[in-house]
Amino acid sequence: MSNPFNLYKLLPWVVTCILLSPVFAIFINAFNFDESGSFKHILDTVLFDYIHNSILVILFVILISLVFALPSAWFVACCEFPTRKKLQWILMLPLAMPPYIVAIVYTDLLDFAGPVQLTLRAWFGWQSVTDYYFPDIRTLFGASFILALSLFPYLYLLLRGAFLTQSAGLFQAARTLGLSPYRAFWKVSIPLSRSAMAVGISLIAMETLGDFATVNYFAVHTLTTAIYDTWLELGSLTTAAKISSLMLLALVILISLENYSRRKQQVYQRNNSGSTDLRFHLTGWKKWGVLGFTWSLLGLSLFIPIGTLIYYAVNYFMESLNDQLFNYTLNSLWLAFLVAILALLVALIVNFYQRLSPGILAKSSIRLSSLGYAVPGTVVAIGVLIPLTSLDLLLNDLLIKWDISPVGLVFSGSVAVLVLGYLVRFSAIAVGSVDSSLVQVSPSLDLASRTLGNGPAKTLWRVNIPLIKKGLLTAFILVFIESMKELPAALLLRPFNFETLATYVYQYVSDEMIEYAALPALMIIALGLIPFVVVNRLLEQKH
Repeated sequence: MSNPFNLYKLLPWVVTCILLSPVFAIFINAFNFDESGSFKHILDTVLFDYIHNSILVILFVILISLVFALPSAWFVACCEFPTRKKLQWILMLPLAMPPYIVAIVYTDLLDFAGPVQLTLRAWFGWQSVTDYYFPDIRTLFGASFILALSLFPYLYLLLRGAFLTQSAGLFQAARTLGLSPYRAFWKVSIPLSRSAMAVGISLIAMETLGDFATVNYFAVHTLTTAIYDTWLELGSLTTAAKISSLMLLALVILISLENYSRRKQQVYQRNNSGSTDLRFHLTGWKKWGVLGFTWSLLGLSLFIPIGTLIYYAVNYFMESLNDQLFNYTLNSLWLAFLVAILALLVALIVNFYQRLSPGILAKSSIRLSSLGYAVPGTVVAIGVLIPLTSLDLLLNDLLIKWDISPVGLVFSGSVAVLVLGYLVRFSAIAVGSVDSSLVQVSPSLDLASRTLGNGPAKTLWRVNIPLIKKGLLTAFILVFIESMKELPAALLLRPFNFETLATYVYQYVSDEMIEYAALPALMIIALGLIPFVVVNRLLEQKH
């Protein structure tokens, strides 16, 4: 009889290899000979422009996100003013807004034929565009601004947590030495939050590099749009793999630089803010300035987009409500539900392996299985297509060899490819959430269960899972939200006659029909906002 521990050691590595296979496939395929010559043509003409645009967009998004997130996090964590308690969680909600939806709203509002310019022309009597200057939103900077409106909550959440856990004594010592609150903020709070800031910036940079819909809608050519165009328009999987490998290399360098920059950083502090009130009570113009900044930020990132979509959804409700919308909503729901369940299974397998056999191998399994989240959806799509297409070709060749009719694209042409792509992208979210919950369960409980005759599987089911239910629910909801919003992977991997709400909205966006995109876009936002609020409430109860 085989030792059950061998299965628990083997299964996590099988899962890890499956999740890593797209990354390996991209690098292997990148070394293939490009018979079409597409890559050489792109290299000689537009590749460096794509790289230049990608770098600029990332830098602009990071800078704008810092302007949004840094003061917001400090105001909420370290100041006392009206509506602060509401703001501390409402400022997270723009994270549930897909950037491409925000993009279509502001394009519609600010274009020449939009309500803003129409109103200005009516007020001032302007007749044509030559009579006045109005900034064009469909630019590289405009795309960066829109992305920052949706991505700054990543940095806000991490900075707020860092500011809340900083020692009040250190800040007050700086004040005692004669520093003003403003200078103490720059001299004490910012350096102590450098680690959280670096992680938040890395997340924003990776999400920006992986964005397709927003930059494509604004006609900003980046590496992500290059992959999409190369695969769908030029039909060259090898060229797409070569460009994808460049993006992966850039991500590896980005993550390595972030880790290297913090290699000697050590911060030891205790949060004693419970005994010493760190918050500054704002009055007068400072109070109104903070309120104006934070609520204006929410207006731009949340209220204006949702309000505009509600206006169009109400006015075009009957035209938008059809069988297609119902079917695509069901597609999105069951797909997101299935991916969330599978992601939980992956998280339990790799995390429980570390609990049974703590060590370098187990930690490596967790880290490697989480790499997919750092990979853009477009790159994941290319990586998933390569091995599954090869698998289809091998299966059909074998069937022909055995005089059996070929079955076609069983793997790469079915929903299975979409599920695997989503799983590679979002398993890391579940792995991290389950890991943070499982480490809080004392190992002595496992030992007690084993002493009573329960095996590893029964211990996991009867002891560990009941104790980490909140972590499991949080992981499920977060993966569900991300799966509902995902667009680049869905566009490239969806089978024929299969659409999700995200791809359905994008079709209308591409045709400049925001009126018909409003209702399905609101459904995506609602299905993201409601679980997001639930997660936030759970975390508040936890702490």
